[in-house]
Amino acid sequence: MRESNTDLFDPRTDMDSDFSRGASSSDGDFGFAFNDSNFSDRLLRIEIMDDSLDDSPDGEGCNSIADWARHRKRRREDIKKDNALDLTACPVEEQILNGNLPDIDDCVGCENQDEEADAMIEESLSGDETIPGNDSSWSMDCSTVVRIKTLHISSPILAAKSPFFYKLFSNGMKESEQRHVTLRITASEEAALMELLNFMYSNTLSTTSAPALLDVLMAADKFEVASCMKYCCSRLLRNTPMTPESAMLYLELPSSVLMADAVLPLTEAARQYLASRYKDMTKFQEEVMALPLAGIEAILSSDDLQIASEDAVYDFVLKWARAQYPIQKDRQEVLGSRLGRFIRFPYMTCRKLKKVLQCQDFEPEVSSKFVLEALFFKADAPHRQRTLTAEESASNRRFVERAYKYRPVKVVEFELPRQQCVVYLDLKREECANLFPSGRVYSQAFHLGGQGFFLSAHCNMDQQSSFHCFGLFLGMQEKGSVSFAVDYEFAARSKPTEEFVSKYKGNYTFTGGKAVGYRNLFAIQWTSFMAEDSHYFINDILHLRAELTIRQ
Repeated sequence: MRESNTDLFDPRTDMDSDFSRGASSSDGDFGFAFNDSNFSDRLLRIEIMDDSLDDSPDGEGCNSIADWARHRKRRREDIKKDNALDLTACPVEEQILNGNLPDIDDCVGCENQDEEADAMIEESLSGDETIPGNDSSWSMDCSTVVRIKTLHISSPILAAKSPFFYKLFSNGMKESEQRHVTLRITASEEAALMELLNFMYSNTLSTTSAPALLDVLMAADKFEVASCMKYCCSRLLRNTPMTPESAMLYLELPSSVLMADAVLPLTEAARQYLASRYKDMTKFQEEVMALPLAGIEAILSSDDLQIASEDAVYDFVLKWARAQYPIQKDRQEVLGSRLGRFIRFPYMTCRKLKKVLQCQDFEPEVSSKFVLEALFFKADAPHRQRTLTAEESASNRRFVERAYKYRPVKVVEFELPRQQCVVYLDLKREECANLFPSGRVYSQAFHLGGQGFFLSAHCNMDQQSSFHCFGLFLGMQEKGSVSFAVDYEFAARSKPTEEFVSKYKGNYTFTGGKAVGYRNLFAIQWTSFMAEDSHYFINDILHLRAELTIRQ
């Protein structure tokens, strides 16, 4: 084919829409032109390097995605050094200008690892040729060119699908008009690259297995083929059942892949899967403790954790960090920069926040910042708290309350003239509705005179068992045979004044595990209590208060 001197790759051409929109049904199918000299203007020479660390291609011998994940992670870690050397030396423009292969000595100490340096213009051989390792004139870190494959390519087709190839063919130098283009890859990348090139012509892939699709995804990222990345991710989501192993594999893809818009649905599905599977962490303690950092972040980001309290979340994070990062400096780094932002300190108890300040697993300035932010939030007016919560982004949920097993409370403590505490418990209308017909919800523990107490709200039958009603009870946590004589008073905000109105007073001598309260706090039936015109729900929130005083 006659080479044209027209500027097919004028940078003024609007290419952005092609790169961003991905493949669609309106894209032409040029599969018939793949590796056909009649429809090509260049030869692509693919130098295939020896995979000295792993003789088998990705996925071969793997019976499941879990096997492949272990295989992939091991190979990726081992081969990182080889890839770094492959991509060093000089910027892409200099590589293209240089008709000779770089001297290995020139590569030592180079820091530029631009992936575009993979592309070099050289004289091409025709057909597939094998080059014995000991006869090769060039090698890096024991890697040798073992085989050369050449393909007929259409530069407009490749450039339309890939910014990488667009820049390669339109660098403005004479080499961009040369007929021969060389890429260098490892043997394990060969199958994925061939699938990728075929996709750029036909907008489809022949492979369907998850390991092979992930390899193509990696190749598509390397050569900037966004439409193929999107295609691979949709195939993986549609055809591959999510498992803990596959979810972690998706979340631990290289950062360049994770940042691609096309991959976001895949990684988001992986996070949601892990958050849903492990929302009750107590049932899967061993599995969760073995998860890597990305998996823990996915779980902790969820609002739906079935956890007793945020205190329990904090205790778990410390336990995991101490097991995974035995060196204190490393642990402080990961807690301060990664995991700390997933702990919702404003919903921790004040007693636990005091322990945060004393914890050596956090840098002092980091723990102080978290605790001060939590205390300021607790002290804010309710409308300000709601504003802060509404302003939270999807990635930062520190002011958003989870669905705790034990509901958070606000506590004001007094030492003089008598030991006393005032406890505030807010329940949403939905939470109250879910109590019917015989449910109950417990508050977090609070303390008076060194002893732990809790509140519990019930839906139960009245004393004559004639109708359902709302009840509120006060209990003392089990702790030996200590007895406490306590005066207590229950109150609730009520319309129209929206002030707290006393509903029940009493006194009781508590021993471990005992509780006292009133079965029908509002002296009305459940249906009246839950009605739209109920006096006790203000903006769909039931505001309860309990005052406890130790009797002298």
